[in-house]
Amino acid sequence: MNILGISAFYHDSAACLVRDGEIIAAAQEERFTRKKHDASFPDNAIEFCLKTGGIQVSDLDYVGFYDKPFIKFERILETYLGIAPKGLKQYLSAIPVWLKDKLWTRGNIRKNLGYDGPVIFSEHHESHAASAFFPSPFKEAAILTMDGVGEWATSSLALGKNNKIELLQELHFPHSIGLLYSAFTYYLGFKVNSGEYKVMGLAPYGKPIYCNLIRDHLIDLKDDGSFRMNMEYFDFLGGMTMTNEKFAAIFDHPTRKSESQLTQKEMDIAASLQEVTEEIMVKMARHICQITGMKNLCLAGGVALNCVGNGKILKEKIFENIWIQPAAGDAGSALGVALCCWYQMLDNKRVTNGCDSMKGAYLGPHYKDSEIKNYLDTENIPYRKLGEIELSKTIVTDLKAGKVVGWFQGPMEFGPRALGGRSIIGDPRNPKMQSIMNLKIKYRESFRPFAPSVLAEKVNEWFEMDSKSPYMLLVARVREDKRITMTEEQKKLFGIDLLNVPRSQIPAITHVDYSARIQTVHKDTNKRFYDLISEFEKETQCPVLINTSFNVRGEPIVCTPEQAFLCFMRTEMDTLVLENFVIDKKDQKLLIEDENWKEEFELD
Repeated sequence: MNILGISAFYHDSAACLVRDGEIIAAAQEERFTRKKHDASFPDNAIEFCLKTGGIQVSDLDYVGFYDKPFIKFERILETYLGIAPKGLKQYLSAIPVWLKDKLWTRGNIRKNLGYDGPVIFSEHHESHAASAFFPSPFKEAAILTMDGVGEWATSSLALGKNNKIELLQELHFPHSIGLLYSAFTYYLGFKVNSGEYKVMGLAPYGKPIYCNLIRDHLIDLKDDGSFRMNMEYFDFLGGMTMTNEKFAAIFDHPTRKSESQLTQKEMDIAASLQEVTEEIMVKMARHICQITGMKNLCLAGGVALNCVGNGKILKEKIFENIWIQPAAGDAGSALGVALCCWYQMLDNKRVTNGCDSMKGAYLGPHYKDSEIKNYLDTENIPYRKLGEIELSKTIVTDLKAGKVVGWFQGPMEFGPRALGGRSIIGDPRNPKMQSIMNLKIKYRESFRPFAPSVLAEKVNEWFEMDSKSPYMLLVARVREDKRITMTEEQKKLFGIDLLNVPRSQIPAITHVDYSARIQTVHKDTNKRFYDLISEFEKETQCPVLINTSFNVRGEPIVCTPEQAFLCFMRTEMDTLVLENFVIDKKDQKLLIEDENWKEEFELD
């Protein structure tokens, strides 16, 4: 039985194919269209899924959509009616789109696909919960989902047992941990639904001195993690912005203009928001543990991408085990609705074997050596083709020499994290590497941290963590014996001045609070990446590499060899690996000087 899951029309559209309960393929539409967070109907992602599954539309038994448009429309209408006449401008712009398009999702799916079979809908948070629990390694677990808003729910508590999910409690719009975080994201000058992770990365540079102000004025937080937002300070119900002048007044600081200089005040506000967010997440986790008695926790929803908060839940030891959906945002809901159909609706048996069923999240397009060779030869791109052992040794030599390497291997990852399929890698021991990769490769803010990829069996030798983190969704601190003691002069520094202080033996991935967003690399899901790190360890006694996504700021992660090569040429990367093909930047000088080549690939 073939089930196609779809998420679309808000942000991060995606498609997923599930066959007899097995995840066959999954991808976000942005990777094909090159529009970051593309919300359009995922035609390209669907085409990829069907091709990977070797089927046509006529072979689909069910198509699932990740939320219920009519209930969402009801919420939008009730919200506008409740605040009228405020919000008239937004109402007049939103309603025509709903009346023309979004309310007719079932018909649009059938029309776009040429499909006349059954189309099912699950509620937004049901899709999130299904994406969290059904692929997890647990027979039973508590399920916590947190995001901006679905239909009405903004956070939900559920219980998963075998092949069923039972919803227990919900927090409803407009009171939302996701919208609270997005409001601050807007206020701090970053883009909503895109820049939240920048706020998380900025937080360690500040001090959480505004926590009480947030608790006293902005939210009323209860012991069970539920809360109410004081809407006098927020403008997202009927205004054109997330926050208003009253919000800015309590911080005595105007909304930051995008790209303007960051000050210590913004860092302190980010730190305060992050601490309050972690408090909410921990309270919710404790509450669901109490009402379910479960030892396992599954997480999904956009807030589950807050890996610092996830790490806090792990550190508090509320649950024995935690599993987080790697595509925790709306993209993962395409998977959720497909699995919801297979288990919840069709009542199929669910079997667990102690491992999750996400296949390492390597569920996207995969290119054969023959396809890559044909591309390189057609474009006259100089390269070397190496065997497995020689490839690892060659790249390790480059890494030790301080070179930055584009690493394109196997299937593309599903979700926002690069996990060794479409990655840019470097030597974490090099104290200059964070600055080099931020400014010369990624073209992004200097304060942004990079993540370590570490051999799974060595993680507890380098970090204060003894659990798996294959999807880079947990944060832990570098072990104390790997840290570098700060001088008395360095201890007097604060804010962004801390950036250039080496914090550990692996300074390029150690944030200013000694934390790191960890990916544990496992031989059974990504052997080539595992072998590369193993070879690096042989040469350096360090089983860790820097791993960041293969893209530049403002662009989606690369999908194809062509996109990887263009990104390589547009940045100051030194080496590109496309499967077994190694491309050296020095050998590309003739191409750079060839005006026809530059025009064809829009490099000028």
